Amino acid sequence: MITVHTIRELREHVRKARSAQRVIGFVPTMGNLHEGHISLIQRSLGDDCFTVASIFVNPLQFDDPDDLARYPRTLERDQQMLAEAGCNLLFAPDVDEMYPEGQDRQTTIHVPEVSEGLCGGSRPGHFDGVATVVNKLLNMVQPDKAFFGEKDFQQVAVIRKMVDDLCLPVAICPVPTARDIDGLALSSRNGYLTEEERQQATGLYRTLQEIANDFREHKDISRSLTDARERLDQRGFRTDYLEIRRTSDLAPASPEDDSVIILGAAYIGKARLIDNLLIDNLTVTLNASDD
Repeated sequence: MITVHTIRELREHVRKARSAQRVIGFVPTMGNLHEGHISLIQRSLGDDCFTVASIFVNPLQFDDPDDLARYPRTLERDQQMLAEAGCNLLFAPDVDEMYPEGQDRQTTIHVPEVSEGLCGGSRPGHFDGVATVVNKLLNMVQPDKAFFGEKDFQQVAVIRKMVDDLCLPVAICPVPTARDIDGLALSSRNGYLTEEERQQATGLYRTLQEIANDFREHKDISRSLTDARERLDQRGFRTDYLEIRRTSDLAPASPEDDSVIILGAAYIGKARLIDNLLIDNLTVTLNASDD
């Protein structure tokens, strides 16, 4: 695997791959890699792509400077994981390479509607930072396909809308959430958990499964979510949000929807964890609003 740090080097290697008639696959990351990231690499390689990964801890998407400062930087370990997975090229720029005019003078991108509420409500400006950096990376790499994990379901929705609205010539390819054997969604932030918190953390996915079961039985969104918030708090979490949204555009669910997604975010210790669970082929009944 080749590692480059500048846009010029990146484009030269991608140009050579494209001249050899290779399809370009791209996996953007912030590093501190785990098997979930590697599953994206494997999906790209499985599609016979010349596979490019990026590692860049993007300051524009952090609303908390302390969170940005403590985010793990593990480049050497990440390089080894990517090389062993068969990744062809790693782009690992620094902040000056990505934002040469400075962050305050950077043109930013706002994606309306799908970026609002959920994580967008809890982290103001987060998805503007995500959309901006992903747009820049897509323009730098110019891939045919870009692969994103479905654990960050709202992020995928934001990126899809941005790509559609700005007519970017890339296919966005979501990949199912990678989970540990006990169901916990793999996340770089799991490293913040103590051993006891790691055991408790499985409660988030269990809660989503319980919401799904209750929802199928009673078809009452308000009831399912109210009971679930109480259980999640009892399991040691500080609930950020639990919501049921329409899968297609993340609008509030309505009686006509036959595909909805349960989305949750909660804090345990220092870690903020997110997860989701899709429910297909349903007609839901809204008995009360969920505020």
